[in-house]
Amino acid sequence: MKQRRRIQDAKIAQNDDLGNPLPDYEPIMKRQQQVQIWLEKQFPGQDFTIAAASADASFRRYFRVTFADRTRIVMDAPPQHEDCRPFLHVARLLGAAGVHVPEVLAQDLEQGFLLLSDLGCQTYLQALNAESARELYGAATDALIRIQLASRENELPPYDRAMLAREMQLFPEWYVARHLRVTLDDRQCAALENVFQRILQNNLAQPGVFVHRDFHSRNLMVSFPNPGILDFQDAVHGPITYDLVSLFKDAYIEWEEADALDWLIRYWEKARKAGLPVHLSFADFFRDYEWMGVQRHLKVLGIFARLHHRDHKDGYLKDMPLVMKYLRSACERYVELKPLLQILDALENRQPAMGFLS
Repeated sequence: MKQRRRIQDAKIAQNDDLGNPLPDYEPIMKRQQQVQIWLEKQFPGQDFTIAAASADASFRRYFRVTFADRTRIVMDAPPQHEDCRPFLHVARLLGAAGVHVPEVLAQDLEQGFLLLSDLGCQTYLQALNAESARELYGAATDALIRIQLASRENELPPYDRAMLAREMQLFPEWYVARHLRVTLDDRQCAALENVFQRILQNNLAQPGVFVHRDFHSRNLMVSFPNPGILDFQDAVHGPITYDLVSLFKDAYIEWEEADALDWLIRYWEKARKAGLPVHLSFADFFRDYEWMGVQRHLKVLGIFARLHHRDHKDGYLKDMPLVMKYLRSACERYVELKPLLQILDALENRQPAMGFLS
């Protein structure tokens, strides 16, 4: 079992979770001072220290609060940019499903502060290796099945055609036009739109369940028996294979395809036994998984480009080649995706690959 991994150094004050300096240092310090004042009101007379824990791709920041006998996490979500209410709603849903999510201990929605239980410091990304992968991924898919079994219609926003299409448009807008500085011609634009419609047809035909949307190694914390689950505030109701793509075609760690296939089969077997609406044929299930991956990887390439060019966060650039590798691999398998592969070849000045499977 081989894997390529990217493990960031331990987080230090004022570094984000990619190891890059946090932007806008002075506003962050001001927010940290506001957190300090808020906590002093929550815990009068108690001593504690605050350190930057991490940041994500949004405006949210996280601080670890250390008391003499415990630690807590403060989510700082500036209300002019972020809304804490979806986090609170999804936390209740996932907690009721029996998975391990942070407990909300205090909240101030006007200031954008949540006080949360601390799920620890070790992410899956930091812990995954050839020896631990089967156990950790087994626990992660067990948790995912519990989430999916709890699914209810009209509880979360629908992962509908408009949202799926809008996400894929990030690829031509940010990755192709802004990052590569390439203008697609009319023929290529038409071909890309045709492929997008085929992808949407597949994605929307899949059974719908609760979808975390970023169920990967940096949002799963090592704890036993159940992994801690973070960054779920953007959860939706959508295709059943989506979170599996996030988990097994992770932008931050690469495994041999045979290993990922084995873990996917194990999920499929457990899901069937649990009564989830997966295909009776694994081949059909795998096809859905692959096509869902194409949608996600088009989106991720666009997001990573946007984070660099718009938000000045270049830590994700190093992850683009692996995402492109996943995308090309799926496009090489299916003749319907050949037009997208030809566009990728043109963008990378490659010769077309031979031999497409239907």
